[in-house]
Formats: sequence, structure tokens, C-alpha cells
Amino acid sequence: MLDIKLIREDAAGLRARLAQRGIAFADGLDRLAQLDAQRRDKQKEADSLKNKKKTLSNEVGQLKKKGEDATALMDEVKEINARIKELDDTAEDLERQVKDTLLAIPNAPSDSTPRGKDETQNEFVREWGTKPEFSFKPKTHLEVGEALGLLDVKRAAKISGARFAVFRDQGAQLLRALINFMLDVQTRENGYTELYPPVLVNEESLEGTGQLPKFKEDLFHLDDDYYLIPTAEVPVTNYHRDEILKEDDLPVKYTAYTLCFRREAGSYGKDTHGIIRQHQFDKVELVQFAHPDRSWDELEKLLTHAESILQKLGLYYRVMNLCSGDLGFSAAKTYDIEVWLPTQDTFREISSCSNFTDYQARRAKIRYKSKDGGNQLVHTLNGSGVAAGRLFVAILENYQQADGTVVVPEALRPYMHGLELIGKPG
Repeated sequence: MLDIKLIREDAAGLRARLAQRGIAFADGLDRLAQLDAQRRDKQKEADSLKNKKKTLSNEVGQLKKKGEDATALMDEVKEINARIKELDDTAEDLERQVKDTLLAIPNAPSDSTPRGKDETQNEFVREWGTKPEFSFKPKTHLEVGEALGLLDVKRAAKISGARFAVFRDQGAQLLRALINFMLDVQTRENGYTELYPPVLVNEESLEGTGQLPKFKEDLFHLDDDYYLIPTAEVPVTNYHRDEILKEDDLPVKYTAYTLCFRREAGSYGKDTHGIIRQHQFDKVELVQFAHPDRSWDELEKLLTHAESILQKLGLYYRVMNLCSGDLGFSAAKTYDIEVWLPTQDTFREISSCSNFTDYQARRAKIRYKSKDGGNQLVHTLNGSGVAAGRLFVAILENYQQADGTVVVPEALRPYMHGLELIGKPG
């Protein structure tokens, strides 16, 4: 969440930055300023009365010590107590309103985020690899997967419903291999510590990372007030909620594999063919807690850590710097990594890497003890490292052969017990 001091000190500048997202937040900021001013006025009056009460209480004590009548002063203290309680209650209610209003306002875009209204105005950063060429008409990942017995979406629909899949036989082996491969790269080469967190979280965790209250409709909410995580970003970021880290330990870097669950509210009709957009999917996540002075450099490093997965697998991809209108709610800056899918003749997102600055840390109260002795908010970063299901799709589509088989990328073969080819000719 944003720092209330920004609204007090530079409301106009903040309004202009938020307007870059394509949504006017003038009403919200004006209401926030009014609520904050009212709360501060009530608190100031309460503090003044508390000082007055202290003075009167001392006078009451002195009168009683002298054996004199203190009734009038005691009645005045009672009236002051009643007023203080009234003011404290009002201030507390206003504080809740301030917080609720702040929770509904997104992060402000960074200066290096391009200005734009939607994904058509995202900025190209770079591409890597070579677009694959085929001597035959390539099949979709679903066609390849079903023909080789790697995927079964029909029985998954019988078991659960639409937007689910069963990975089977060498398909299940391939998915598991991709997950283990990604975790090994991040822990052995890029310095991340692996976590295996819960996939059920409480409301405080989702509020801490920004999914609540704004995106409740996208979440699976269980009857006993647990939520299924939409991404491992939620439990891993909240791993240090309400904690103070050591400055010398920054950046603290974690990677985690989890199942993820999303309702995909409002997306019906999109990506219904195959397993591009599922209610349940597998993902390896990268999360960092960084020093504010170094978080932008760490974002560039985190991006290369996610890219390294696609490079090792020889997949053609590009990196895009998202414009302000396409930016996620909590992010100040985001890079998308988009992998090439031949049958769609386009790039599709496989990873988002973001710097949230202190937006999540303020919500989750994640700080570090600076060397000057004060406690400061960390900057949080995260990125998909990467979405395993979409990586599975990219392997099937880019490495398919004319005879229907799929070549296993060399880097992945040790995780497939040396298997070089999935499926049999014919």
C-alpha cells in the first residue's frame, strides 16, 4: 500500500502518476486526504485532552492531600475521559477507513515504466534465440499431447470440469522433470533458497501481497476462511510478514514450487483450447526481499534468472517492459517474458518479473534494521521462474517432429532418465 505521507506531501504528483494507469484516482485520493485530516484532528484533540487530564489529575491529588474538596475537578476529569473515549473511537474508525481506502489504491508506476493504455503499448526490450522452422504443419500442444497420451483434458473435465488437465505417463514425467530442473537451476546456479510453502493461506497473507480486497473474485475461497493460493508469491512473501530482517542479509532470495489456483473470473472464452489457462496449474516462483537502494538492479538480475530457464531449453522468446496501463495492481514495474508458440504464430506470456517497491512490505510490515539503527521497509520482488504448464506447452509445440514425436531438450534429459525422444514414430 502507498505511504500516506505521499498524499499529505504531494497529492498532485501522486495523482498524476496513478493517472498513467488509465484510471482516475482523484476521488479516492481526495477522500483519503479528508479522512486522514479528520483522523489527525481528532487525534490531536484527544492528545491535548490527555495532557489536560494529566494536569487536572495532579491537581486533584494535591487537593486531596491538603484535605480540600476536589469534586469539581474530578467531575471535569470524568467529562474529559468521556470526550477522550469519543475522540479515540472516532479516530480509530477513521483510521480503518483510511486503511481500507489505501488498500484499494494500486502502486504508482516507476519512472522507467513506459506510458500507455494497454498491452499494445508495451515496450520491446530484447529477444533471444531463433524462431523454429518446420517442414510440416505443426500441431497444437493439445493435438501432440493427446496423440502421445501425455494429456487428457476430457477425463479431467469429467473429474473436475472445464480448464483442468490430467498429465499422464511421459507427460507427467515431463512436467515433473521441468519443475525439478527449474528448482535446481535457481538453487544451484542463481543463489535461491528453496521453500515448500502451504497452498492454503489466510486473509492477512493475501492482503499483504495485494490480492485482497481488490481481486477476491479471482480467488478460490474455502468455507473455513482459507484461500487457495493464486501464486507462490503469496505464502513466500508472507514468510517474513511482521518481521525485521538484517540489512547485511539483503537480498533474501527464495524459490518455491507450488500448485496455483485461479478462478480466471472474466476470462471465459479466452484460451479455452488446451492448457494455456487453467484453474489449477504448476509454477516455480522467485521472490526477493531487497534493499531499496538496490532493488532495481535486483529486478534486472531476477529477470535474467527467469530467462535462464528458457535459454537452457533453447526456446525462442522475447522480453517486454509493460506499460502503465497493463501493469499489475501492486507492481511499480514489470517485465513479461513471452515464449514463442508456433501454432499460434505469436509470443505468449510465460513469466512476469516485478518490483513492488515498498508497496507489499508496507501492507505486510516487512522491514530491515538499517545500520544507522532505524527500521526501514524492504522492497519486494517476484517473478515466475517459470509457469510449468506453459513451459510444457512450449516444449511440445517447439520440439515436435514430423512423425509425431517430441525431442527432449538436452538440458532436460538427465531429469528424464536420459530419454531423448517422447513417443514412438508413426
